[in-house]
Amino acid sequence: MKKSLFAPIVLGALALAVGGCATPPAASTSAAPSVGASTPVAQSDFKACMVSDAGGFDDKSFNETAHNGLKRAVAELGVQQAEVQSAKAADYAKNVQAMVDAKCDVIVTVGFALGDATAAAAKKNPDIEFAIVDFAYSDDKGNNTAEKNVKGLVFNTAEPSFLAGYAAASLSQTGKVGTFGGAPYPSVTSFMDGYARGVAYYNEKKSKNVQVLGWDVAKKDGTFIGGQDPFDDLPGGKKVATNLMAQGADVLLPVAGPSGEGALQVAKASNGKVSSLWVDTDGCVSQEQYCSVIPTSVGKAMDIAVFEAIKAAKDGSFSNELYVGTLANSGAYLAPFHEFDAKISAETKAELDAIKAEIIAGTLKTTA
Repeated sequence: MKKSLFAPIVLGALALAVGGCATPPAASTSAAPSVGASTPVAQSDFKACMVSDAGGFDDKSFNETAHNGLKRAVAELGVQQAEVQSAKAADYAKNVQAMVDAKCDVIVTVGFALGDATAAAAKKNPDIEFAIVDFAYSDDKGNNTAEKNVKGLVFNTAEPSFLAGYAAASLSQTGKVGTFGGAPYPSVTSFMDGYARGVAYYNEKKSKNVQVLGWDVAKKDGTFIGGQDPFDDLPGGKKVATNLMAQGADVLLPVAGPSGEGALQVAKASNGKVSSLWVDTDGCVSQEQYCSVIPTSVGKAMDIAVFEAIKAAKDGSFSNELYVGTLANSGAYLAPFHEFDAKISAETKAELDAIKAEIIAGTLKTTA
């Protein structure tokens, strides 16, 4: 997850927004879209553009998944394309302006860090549509304050993270699981908090005492890589994962974009003693070489949300209505168990299905 977080709307306000969010897209596979050669797509003069956060479009995580939505729009809608990758914060405003200068009809910006640059450009260019991943423009009551030509695309990752925590607790042999983030941003900590609450729910239902290292639900604080660029620090991620393993954690949840690969490396080197989940995408798709140590992943269908935003802009149905990805609309999801399928008991699978249904029904809360 590359410096991604939605604006500081509390999860309670987010929950209120879910009920009024746009029509949900279909579930995402988080894989790059396939382009069929049998049916030519009519080409359009409509131009869809994207500005990445630092890390680029090949980060196997946040930026790449969003970029797949743009690629799908080119393949299926026949739109023209322009894009620019950001290397540092100083690039954001000038890169957004570069897409304005390129005469783009819709510009998708990827990540919370581009919130100010996106808002400023949208205000100056009311004839261009903008969509931003992981950012919601809102006031302290959770009301949408976005410009009429800006659409926020956010994801309630606490929901699938709760399921991931329950599954992780069921897999743990040491009675300890761990998590860490790149930096304490809300869209990072929502994964960590949901994960810890899922473990706590497992303990409650099973009369167990699986501990969570790296996140304290009561204090709302935990373990982070920190530093100048915590989401592009693979050695830092590996160091934190190694420390958690040394403390006894045997199922890890890194929420740190490319830095999280350090946890996958630690897991793979542990000879089966440690496993590591992945976030944003299905890790067995984006990090295929580590699939043998990835029990499951907490995904965000950013590719679908981006595609739908571009399609709406092209079709003339674009609005500034906030999109919130949830378990109910498959905008946030728990990925398949892949090589761990046989290690997850039928009982646990049934319990996870029941928990998911309760979360969707609103009878089980994944946040305070």
